Amino acid sequence: MEQFSDTFLEFAALLAIAVVAGLIGRMLKQPLIVSFIAVGLIVGPYGIDLLRSGDKIHLLSEMGIALLLFVVGLKLDVGLIRSTGRVALFAGLGQVLFTSIFGFLLGLWLGFDPVVSIYVAVALTFSSTIIIVKLLSDKKEIESLHGQISIGFLIVQDIVVIIAMIALSAMGTPSEYALWEEIAIVILKGVGLMVLVVFLMRYVLTWLTSLMARTPELLVLFSVAWAIALAAFSDYLGFSKEVGAFLGGISLASTPYREVIGGRLTSVRDFLLLFFFIHLGSQVNVSLLGQQIFPAVILSLFVLIGNPIIVMIILGLMGYRKRTGFLAGLNVAQISEFSLILAALGLSLGQINEETLGLITLVGLITIGISTYLIMYSHQIYEKVGFLLDIFEKKAPTTEVEDEDLHHQPFDVIIFGLGMYGNNVARSLEAAGYRVFGVDFDPKAVARWKKKGRAAQYGDADDPELPEILPLSAQCVVSTLDDKQINKALIKYLKDADYKGHIALTSYTGRTAKELEKAGADLILLPFVDAAENIPAKLKSLKKNKD
Repeated sequence: MEQFSDTFLEFAALLAIAVVAGLIGRMLKQPLIVSFIAVGLIVGPYGIDLLRSGDKIHLLSEMGIALLLFVVGLKLDVGLIRSTGRVALFAGLGQVLFTSIFGFLLGLWLGFDPVVSIYVAVALTFSSTIIIVKLLSDKKEIESLHGQISIGFLIVQDIVVIIAMIALSAMGTPSEYALWEEIAIVILKGVGLMVLVVFLMRYVLTWLTSLMARTPELLVLFSVAWAIALAAFSDYLGFSKEVGAFLGGISLASTPYREVIGGRLTSVRDFLLLFFFIHLGSQVNVSLLGQQIFPAVILSLFVLIGNPIIVMIILGLMGYRKRTGFLAGLNVAQISEFSLILAALGLSLGQINEETLGLITLVGLITIGISTYLIMYSHQIYEKVGFLLDIFEKKAPTTEVEDEDLHHQPFDVIIFGLGMYGNNVARSLEAAGYRVFGVDFDPKAVARWKKKGRAAQYGDADDPELPEILPLSAQCVVSTLDDKQINKALIKYLKDADYKGHIALTSYTGRTAKELEKAGADLILLPFVDAAENIPAKLKSLKKNKD
């Protein structure tokens, strides 16, 4: 009982410190991830040494990771994976190849021996799936084009890191299998796992979720159990837990309950991820960091600058616009938690020493900390540096602009935001004889719009270059997005493009409506107010029909 009480008190103190640190971070306008890693540093063995239940913290963190990737998988579907598979493969492998080669050469230049240089190079190669996915989720950009591309090449990286760990292990330990045999076994296991998941998707999971959905609590419990089970099975097969959990989410993405599951698991996911960041911070050996400042700064600059550049080059060559390449590139400007695992493996095999482990850890702290800010403020950064990135874009980008003469076609209204409200607005306008053109940053929404026979374009409303590819001869631009900053940016970019038509924006509050009017909106759409004003007419029509 005393041990239980001590553990319970420890967790209570840990949560209290996390709340205070998070509050201070928010007051200083810092990302919560940075605050929670700082908590790990504070409570770890090189801080106040509060943690006595490291194994329990680690277990909770792994559950958080599994749920994070599971929820991401829920938001994707096979069609989207197929559509971004090519660019994910090329971007993922290209970035891995570039970083490995130049990271190895950089290690030799810094005076490391070849084996240490290999470990450093491989550690710099992989980006943090957990950090990136969490930040994209917070920014609601998981379903954006650059978000999907990023997730795609992160999965490619996760597969490559398994092969890399097998190869490095083979360098230091004897095995009954040759290296190529071990890699072949991993590939066969991966194919078997995929076949199993596809079989369950087709013949079991739809029926099973329908059965569970009769009791919402049971559906959520089943979803958590499925995510954790598939993550554990993937880990048992030699893959990462992330891969298994991600596949678990994809397997339920085609069911009608994915929105319910995702909505209910989001809070649980965020709570459990707190322990991942605390655990990450607590593992940092502060005593080893000071000895490696110079090489850590050099290697960190390489990751922060080199990785985004290679992604921008690859995406540019494949016909993507420079903005998509920039936003996707910033997502790989850090090293992964796998890098620390890899370094620990090298230490256990006797191939590197504690100083090298400290170096990789310091690079991880620097790049994770800085890239968190880069990703959080990626759109603002692009506004400042976008004019310098023309070399990363073809003269006529083709991948994102399917109809090159789109801006010459006659449309009456351009609608930003193709969700439920946007669809209803379009239906009403079409019934009145208007020709509508849709814009959304979610490729799925664009695809659904086109299936209805409407013209549409992938694009982000706060992209300053978007007006260049839009049919600005339209009489009116309508934004159904309830985001004050994005709507203000849209006004600015349309005016900069010398747009002569009217601008109608959406607001759910009177205060925001007044701000948008001052910013230059010609019309404010108030969905709740507009709907309420139509109620008397509808009630009268009911009365007439009854009479």
